[in-house]
Amino acid sequence: QIQLVESGGGSVQAGGSLRLSCEASGNFRTSCMGWFRQAPGRKREGVAGIVTIGGHTTYGESVKGRFTISQDNAKTTLYLHMDNLKPEDSGVYYCAAALTRIGNSCSLNPKSAGYWGQGTQVTVSS
Repeated sequence: QIQLVESGGGSVQAGGSLRLSCEASGNFRTSCMGWFRQAPGRKREGVAGIVTIGGHTTYGESVKGRFTISQDNAKTTLYLHMDNLKPEDSGVYYCAAALTRIGNSCSLNPKSAGYWGQGTQVTVSS
């Protein structure tokens, strides 16, 4: 069983940047990990996914060009670097593991994820 702990959330002005971290522990290894977010009154949506072996990345359309998902060499820490943040990026960001592998990519369907962190709040103000 894998444990996921997010950190790095906070409040930032529109146009600013934040880096989220997710520390993974446990012996379980997954082919896909990712980030999801959920705004109040909205369904959880996929933000970014990464294939843990090889590092192929996938992004939700709304964050392409602004967010970057990465992992450390030991694959124990997952990152989400967010640039040019917008108010609509606000929400609780969740780290997830055991995303469904689809070809060279990881599914960004939150229903496909097997493990979840507790989430970290991101608030972007105008």
